Amino acid sequence: MTTARVTPRGAERWIRGHPWIHRSEVLDGPDAPGLVEVKDQRGRFIGQALYSPRSEIRLRLLERSDRPVDASWWREHLAASAAQRSRIDATAYRLVYGEGDAIPSLVVDRYDRWLVVQILSAGLETMRDTIVTALVESLNPEGILLRNDAPVRTREGLALESALGYGSVPREIEVREGPVRYLAAPWEGQKTGAFLDQRPNRLLAGALVPPGGRALDCFAYHGSFATHLARRAASVLALDASADALERGAANASLNGLGNIEWRVADVFESLREFERSRERFDAIVLDPPAFAKSKASVPAALRGYREINLRAMRILAPGGVLLTASCSFHVRLPQFLGMLAEAAGDSGRRIVMDRTLGQGEDHPEVLTIPETGYLKGAVLRAV
Repeated sequence: MTTARVTPRGAERWIRGHPWIHRSEVLDGPDAPGLVEVKDQRGRFIGQALYSPRSEIRLRLLERSDRPVDASWWREHLAASAAQRSRIDATAYRLVYGEGDAIPSLVVDRYDRWLVVQILSAGLETMRDTIVTALVESLNPEGILLRNDAPVRTREGLALESALGYGSVPREIEVREGPVRYLAAPWEGQKTGAFLDQRPNRLLAGALVPPGGRALDCFAYHGSFATHLARRAASVLALDASADALERGAANASLNGLGNIEWRVADVFESLREFERSRERFDAIVLDPPAFAKSKASVPAALRGYREINLRAMRILAPGGVLLTASCSFHVRLPQFLGMLAEAAGDSGRRIVMDRTLGQGEDHPEVLTIPETGYLKGAVLRAV
């Protein structure tokens, strides 16, 4: 095995619980990607890592000991990740969450009897065949899709592609999330076929909507929140800018025998302003927008956008109404998000009570020493 040496600062990052060592913290290493032995400046062994010679993140810690990272290692670690998800009441969820599961740059999502895999670093790419074999032996799927089309791969010098890794994978897969069923699209859908990180919050929304109430789902996409809301609400209005997304949402509603959802192509910002002008009221509102902040520089503008939609939503809540609001922008941290909500509440003219804060599901574990593992935050608010 080849060796890479790192600076004291790089070694300290591992000691303090972060698995990445950056380019500036690497003294020397091989020309080719792969698994390497890592030593500190004095030549002392400190672990084994995935090495990516073209990436700013040069080393990703995989194993602290000198134990061989072989087929047995992969079977053991993949089985352990699967066991931690054994109580999830769904047939679609994240089996491996990269750094959150101590397997950096690997994502494995389960869709019923099939797996969708993303390999996100050059170092890990060299172990592709071993990983696929270990997944087959550990989890016995009917098929594995390698959905390696995430843009981050270009920074690793890797091609973007989607290809079968094992068996066959259908274009659509029917999955269950608690009492709701929906269709995932592993080959063409967003992410690996569906948005899995909001799963527990969608279940919560369905439980919080007042029976017989009127609900509003903003940025509805495929109707994942709307279908949960519709099981108890008398009516749900689902808004999204994409007609194609809402068409799939309508198909998901039909799959569940739900006919009380109106699917409306609309600009959410303008719709919320119009609802306020016309004094519309909703008993439950969900705000689950796409990421408004793609970088640190865009955070101020993002917070203004979040404040705008939350302010309008607070003003159109019926007395006793519930607002479930979220942000998937990594660069907007939870204290900033809650501060924005407090400002919006102060300007709303309403008495808004915090019910609870929200985060990612247990299949997206957030490690305290790895800020990058935490990106989803939210809150449940009530108008009293």
